[in-house]
Amino acid sequence: MGVIKDHPELALFLCLAAGYLVGKLRVGPITLGGIAGTLIVALLLGAWTKAEVGDDVKTVFFALFIFSLGYMAGPQFFANLNRKGLRFGVLCLIELVCVISIAYGLAKAFDLDVGTASGILAGAATESAVVGTATEAIGKLGGLTAAQIAEYQGNVATAYTVCYLFGLITIVLYSSQIMPMLLRINLRDASRELWQTMRGGKGALENDELPGLPGMVGRTYLVTLADGLRVGELESLDGGLVTVEAVKRGSRALTVAPELELTLSDLVLVVGRRAEVIDAGRHIGPETPGIPGVESPLATKQVAVTEKATAGLTLDEMRAEHPEFTASGVYVTEVVRNEQHMPASGETVLQRGDVLTLVGARSGLDRLVKKIGAVVKNDAADFIYIGAGIVAGSLLGQIIVHAGDVPLSLGTGGGCLISGLLFGWFRSLRQTFGAFPTQAASTLKDMGLAVFIACTGLTSGPQAWPLLKEYGALLPFAGIAMVLIPATISLVVGLKLLKIEKPLLIGAIAGQQCSTPAITAISQVAQSTVPLLGYTITYTLSNFLLPLTGPILVGILGA
Repeated sequence: MGVIKDHPELALFLCLAAGYLVGKLRVGPITLGGIAGTLIVALLLGAWTKAEVGDDVKTVFFALFIFSLGYMAGPQFFANLNRKGLRFGVLCLIELVCVISIAYGLAKAFDLDVGTASGILAGAATESAVVGTATEAIGKLGGLTAAQIAEYQGNVATAYTVCYLFGLITIVLYSSQIMPMLLRINLRDASRELWQTMRGGKGALENDELPGLPGMVGRTYLVTLADGLRVGELESLDGGLVTVEAVKRGSRALTVAPELELTLSDLVLVVGRRAEVIDAGRHIGPETPGIPGVESPLATKQVAVTEKATAGLTLDEMRAEHPEFTASGVYVTEVVRNEQHMPASGETVLQRGDVLTLVGARSGLDRLVKKIGAVVKNDAADFIYIGAGIVAGSLLGQIIVHAGDVPLSLGTGGGCLISGLLFGWFRSLRQTFGAFPTQAASTLKDMGLAVFIACTGLTSGPQAWPLLKEYGALLPFAGIAMVLIPATISLVVGLKLLKIEKPLLIGAIAGQQCSTPAITAISQVAQSTVPLLGYTITYTLSNFLLPLTGPILVGILGA
């Protein structure tokens, strides 16, 4: 015990390792997750060893976490500031008003201190970032002694732990199991039908299914019927829906050009949609096995949507805007938005910052990239850009605005969140600078929050048990109520007033709670990614709005 107390780095990384191990434990569809597991371990270890880590470590890692969070969400946040996004944004406002009102009401009714009330808000809303913003705001309250500040900040972590556990269980079960029953739908069938409607009548695949016949193919033909036909003429026979990628004459591979004239016994590689490639064979001659020197590998590129003209289009509209898709045999095989894999269906609306995986002939890919956006270059992090963003956020967080007698400040957390949103959005417009690889950003985000939570838990451990004895019954009740009330109101408003499709509405309610375990459980029940279309919008908006509730509640109660 003495070794752990004398070496804070040992305590810190022990919390991370053991916490993430605890977070992997599963009960049905529910897992605590690494962050909640880390906090539980840190509280126990802190109570046992009295080990502490310096406040500066906590501040630095929280700044890294919140900036990375904002950076990753920035493109989608600003893209959702439109009519459709604002329709889903109503659900986020419902969440915001409900959690602040309920936390404030509980604080007044049960005479809770500002730390306990803030922890209830953070845990019940299942938003770990609120722990940081509220803790920081408490540290800036006037008229408190150092001991009171430490006590209240510790209460944030303890109340968060209990409320998070009950809030997590409630939102997972309510959204994935109970909501479909209340809406009288089979979530799997409803998601499949909605996707089928979105794809113009085409059926949807299950999560573990692949098309038995791929839409994009390449085939080699022996020229017997197309003797004397030029390559350009052959490609135009099927409305420009196939491309000739290679021609071999004897032992020579020829340079493909529209004016190249085919002769008897040439071997021709044709790439495009299956039906058109098969049809092209009727004009060329019999199909042959692949011949070395004729095979042309398909290239794959990840392209970020940066062009303003492309953002807002559906995939089908983008294909219509750029005939190169069909003429060059290029296909969109994947759409990734804010780390979430979206359905690559024709009705999916593209937003700035979406990353498309394009597959096709290299020549066609090169022509298309410049018209859609920019090839994602995330090979190395731009620490100049990242460092400048965190500095700007920290400075922004020092500004204090007085609303009557209530001092309001974003703090380092709120400031870095806003700067992250702006810097991430600005980077998405032209992805030629400010690189912050997704994997690196995700790692810094997760580790930053985990270290912050571990530091908070170690400090709060000694005072956790007295708080639990005092408010033991209230905390579980608050965790359940602060999930059920806004989620139920959102369900009614989304269905009756906003007319949101039921699978999208269930996903959106999981997003308003920023609950990744909930959307995971929903997707498993639906056996579809369709609910993600609603989840990503509200998740992005709530990720910005909910962390701000911490300073707001602290400011109101602290006044």
